[in-house]
Amino acid sequence: MATGTDSIERGHQLLAQLSSAIVQAQKEYWGKGPTRAKSYLLDDFLLVVLRDGLTKAEETMLEVGEVDRVRDFRQTFQNRAAAMYISLIEELTGRKVVTYQSQILFKPTILLEIFFFEGSAAGEGAAIATAVAQLDVRAADAIMLDDSQP
Repeated sequence: MATGTDSIERGHQLLAQLSSAIVQAQKEYWGKGPTRAKSYLLDDFLLVVLRDGLTKAEETMLEVGEVDRVRDFRQTFQNRAAAMYISLIEELTGRKVVTYQSQILFKPTILLEIFFFEGSAAGEGAAIATAVAQLDVRAADAIMLDDSQP
């Protein structure tokens, strides 16, 4: 029989896997990935917060005031890549994603990947374990990346 500690540890491992998978997808499709990532799994949604990771071309466009063009291109690309992101998350969580949204914020650069699942997590115990894991200061689900990584 699994203990509460085992459940929390499995939760941390899943959150770290989710963060890593999204970072790797960003690197593969954008040529550069974020420098930090953290996932939050709460009941029927997953929020993956990614920091930094703009391409040099995007940084240049922002320097000349083309915020809307960078945002529009990012949103268009993410919309086209939605099926890949959804499939990845469904595979890792074993849950069906019913909708997905991506958003980018600037100054500082923060990317938000938001997935909503069909139904809710398995009962109150899962919600409590999720909340406890989110408060755990070890932050095993936070992925810190060296910007020099490919």
